[in-house]
Amino acid sequence: MATKTTNEFLGTGRRKTAIARVRIAVGSGKITVNGRTFENYFPLETQRFTVSSPLTITNTADKLDVRVNVVGGGPLGQAGATRHGISRALLKFDAALRPALKAEGFLTRDPRERERKKYGQPGARKRFQFSKR
Repeated sequence: MATKTTNEFLGTGRRKTAIARVRIAVGSGKITVNGRTFENYFPLETQRFTVSSPLTITNTADKLDVRVNVVGGGPLGQAGATRHGISRALLKFDAALRPALKAEGFLTRDPRERERKKYGQPGARKRFQFSKR
């Protein structure tokens, strides 16, 4: 939903246990994550590529300012959640961007989650050592 007073468009992205709340507004192309610069928060090039890919695909990287508040998960999960949130916010910004985002699979939430540990086992799949004799 667009807030009428500040022309910000909101999007929520999720990946594993990470949740990203994204706000985009017309600006100069600055990305801020949890109050830090985008390059500082995501030090690896692959993470930065993941986060900025929706903006690159839609050619809006230098036209929009992005503010992200992300919690939970690890760095890769947070990058994936941020990408999902940016994609959803872009959709609210301009519905004509939907085909490009959908073709890349950015609008689909990744359903993979951590499998729970089962009783009688040390982990989700691993079994305790078996001794025949």
